[in-house]
Amino acid sequence: MSAEFQGLTAAVTGAGSGIGLATAKLLKERGATVYGLDLNEGAMAGTATWIQCDVGDDASVAAAFSKIPTLDIMINNAAISAVGDVTANASEDWLKVLNVNVLGIVRTSKSAIPLLEKSKHAAIVNTCSVAATAGIPKRALYSASKGAVLSLTQAMANDHLAQNIRVNCVNPGTADTPWVQRLLAQAADPAAERAALEARQPMGRLVSAEEVASAICYLASPLQGSTTGTALAVDGGMQALRIPK
Repeated sequence: MSAEFQGLTAAVTGAGSGIGLATAKLLKERGATVYGLDLNEGAMAGTATWIQCDVGDDASVAAAFSKIPTLDIMINNAAISAVGDVTANASEDWLKVLNVNVLGIVRTSKSAIPLLEKSKHAAIVNTCSVAATAGIPKRALYSASKGAVLSLTQAMANDHLAQNIRVNCVNPGTADTPWVQRLLAQAADPAAERAALEARQPMGRLVSAEEVASAICYLASPLQGSTTGTALAVDGGMQALRIPK
């Protein structure tokens, strides 16, 4: 196992489960000291030092970062979902999702950057989505939030070149995580809904959390010192491929 993160410190939001947990585990396996920022500890015990944090709240984020003395890698993974077309969600839903998915990254990055400026291997990786680049049915609000994350990633990458802070994002397809499992549980026919999700990805299966974590760690790695402003797709070919029926 590579140890390229030896001696480095990482913070991962949404580290209690799913992609965040898989990322925290891989970072630790490769030598990093990991702080997990989440509302609940989830399953991160033994992997990351849990710091309770609500990325949707200014005071909570500031309090969380006051407990992190040094930082080399910021993984902005925390997010919430929404289902429906543009008519389906109330204004309050839009404000809630954008507050967490977009402003959450803004808050944590603003707190992380003064620490990252002191690092020789500073990197920020944002979890975006194929929903930012492909029109997906019944995901208007979620897609809008991830489209903002993609644009924000590119703007941050440019803005922080002078500080030697690399900024990239990963664009997963539908991943087999507790989050998606909860969405499936709300469907009238969960088995049929899962089959539909699998069928829309050319590889015919959901992306694994570990596959996304591997991509995140690639982008965060000090071995990729010339990679910035990049969106790395881990979507089973969903964006780029067209499979004949």
